[in-house]
Amino acid sequence: MADPQPLPPQRPVIIAVDGRSGAGKTTVAVELAALLRRHRSVSLFHLEDIYPGWDGLAGGVERYIETVLAPLSAGLPATWTAWDWVAKHDGASRTTELAPVVLVEGVGSSHGRAADFLDAVIWVDAPSQARKKRALDRDGDTYAPFWDIWAEQEDRLIAGNSVPAGADIVVDGTHGVAHAPEFVLDALTQLPAMENVLAPELARRRGLEFSAVRIDGLPAAEMLFHALYGGSNNAVWLDSSIAENAEPAGTASSELAATPTGNVQASRSRFSIMADDSGCFGQLASHAGGVTTVTAGQVTTHIRGPFFRWLDSVWGRKAVRAPEHYPGDFTLGWLGYLGYELKGETGGLNKVASATPPAGSPAPMPDAALLFAGRAIVLDHRENCLHVLTLAGVHLQGSSQEAENFLAAVRAAHAAALAGTALVGATPAAAAAIPGQSASNLPTATTQTAPIFTARDGERRYKDMIAAAQAQIHDGNSYEICLTTALEARTATRMDPWATYRALRKRSPAPFAAFLRLGTLSVASTSPERFLRIDSDGLMRAEPIKGTRRRAADPAVDTALKQDLATSLKDRAENVMIVDLLRNDLSRFALPHTLTVPRLCAIESYATVHQLVSTIEAQLAPGSSRAQAVAAAFPAGSMTGAPKISTMAILDGLEAGPRGIYAGAIGYFSLNAATDLSVVIRTLVLQDADDGGTYLSLGIGGAITADSEDEAEWQEIQAKAYGVLSTLGADFPV
Repeated sequence: MADPQPLPPQRPVIIAVDGRSGAGKTTVAVELAALLRRHRSVSLFHLEDIYPGWDGLAGGVERYIETVLAPLSAGLPATWTAWDWVAKHDGASRTTELAPVVLVEGVGSSHGRAADFLDAVIWVDAPSQARKKRALDRDGDTYAPFWDIWAEQEDRLIAGNSVPAGADIVVDGTHGVAHAPEFVLDALTQLPAMENVLAPELARRRGLEFSAVRIDGLPAAEMLFHALYGGSNNAVWLDSSIAENAEPAGTASSELAATPTGNVQASRSRFSIMADDSGCFGQLASHAGGVTTVTAGQVTTHIRGPFFRWLDSVWGRKAVRAPEHYPGDFTLGWLGYLGYELKGETGGLNKVASATPPAGSPAPMPDAALLFAGRAIVLDHRENCLHVLTLAGVHLQGSSQEAENFLAAVRAAHAAALAGTALVGATPAAAAAIPGQSASNLPTATTQTAPIFTARDGERRYKDMIAAAQAQIHDGNSYEICLTTALEARTATRMDPWATYRALRKRSPAPFAAFLRLGTLSVASTSPERFLRIDSDGLMRAEPIKGTRRRAADPAVDTALKQDLATSLKDRAENVMIVDLLRNDLSRFALPHTLTVPRLCAIESYATVHQLVSTIEAQLAPGSSRAQAVAAAFPAGSMTGAPKISTMAILDGLEAGPRGIYAGAIGYFSLNAATDLSVVIRTLVLQDADDGGTYLSLGIGGAITADSEDEAEWQEIQAKAYGVLSTLGADFPV
């Protein structure tokens, strides 16, 4: 019998902690090693032990690559020659043993050829003066004469090197790195290369304590949001504004409440959610250029690869369970938007903006932006109460106290709002200490000059696009093409997004309204359309809208318009085609026998329009990826047409530019594996301009079929723009 062959050596995971001297990389590496050792063996190598003297940075890096990285990456212990800093010559031979994880720390640890051996790179940075002071405080007078010599070598080594830009994780050490290692560890768990080796750390996500505290009484939602999140740089309000702004019975737009369709509307307008990215759990993620960038405090992580792959890694597995007394589906998690151009990951092509945009154009928007909320409030419009949601975790010191402070701040803001005052512009931790003011002092949009919009495609060009779309349909390349365009404006002075949204939600209340403030980008949405909901038990529901009529002030005319929509063969055909498309989208991850259409071509009436709406439901197959189920349906078929893939290609050729946020989705991805997303329509996007003004964009569009009449389609996009434009006092451009 032949002797058994030895197993091949096991290659360790190698993580470099790089950065300039004095930035704090040694502290990060040592404390990160201690955290990692809770579950595995870790070897730690410091490059300062191998540099051959104060003028030996470049040579030391080469020694490190050849004698440390090369053998370790081959699954062998690394034997190397240490430098004797006292005798100023080579010293003893040392060995860095194999371990599941090897941390290498020092200036140049990820430089040049070293990158080929590494699984992850952490870059620690800080301003020059802070770095010098820290280095001299640490090493004393012995380092002082050599600082300039060493700094010059660092400059030469790093010059032209893309290590900082290409690092997987960047730590801002401006104010020290004492609290960074825990965040770095969490950041490492988001890197695909780390998934297997960091399984114990990933499991910590399921060790969170979720709390939901009920507070009776529901104050004005605007006052509450302004009090708790008026000072937040990044905040989200998923706003069932139709529940708060419903008109009294007997008025033209309230007839919905007396119909069976109204029961559906009421059930999906029960909850509103308010949150920001503050606190120890707070994070902000954005995706652009194939990279998802996640910032948590002083730590920024760059995850290269598809957005939906990243989403699958951070969402879709139940991490918390809601207490029985809490009726909502949202149990904290990610909130924000997915832009239409993510279609590049779901069968479409990426359509990028012009390489040389016109002067004054806004900065490109991320393809997706989500914030992680570790605390939030949920308004229950049916029960006339709110729920304060918080997280705590034993691995995050202070999280329990943060939760208590947030609850106290919400109680104070709630009481003030019920009393008719607002704790204005407060962060949650400080809200209780800020004097209130009258609700009448909340900012309004009425004092601002009405913006003047221009059309990306004027009437003639839009009708030409309709003709081109119909030619594609006649050639058999599509059945239905959801053509879109955009209205754009630029204001000379800053337009207040919050005041603008307040006016919009009052003028056009909707079940899926939303306000997003993400730095210099704001989104004010009055969407009536659900894209996709997956509840915690896996029930999927899509509710596409196809078919629109503008409301009329005269009740008789309004009723006639509604009847015209209900009996329109063209609008019904548009809706049924999208229903069939979404049945196919949901079926890819559903149990086949569960696919149903409980509602087909029902009428829903809103303040400014009547809509034709259907519902498709299915049960997610056990073991299916929820992120991939979302991707399979994205973008919404009601915004593409059918068949989806070929029609998206046709649209890329017809439309003048990328859609951006418009036609994407807004909503949440909850820690109990639930999601609820709206379609981004009837939505104004506001971006701060460098000169102090604001850039505005409003997407509009409609479905084109073989029977479409270009004048009717032109009138339809004006009807869809009316709710936003009329609120701003603006006219549809001629």
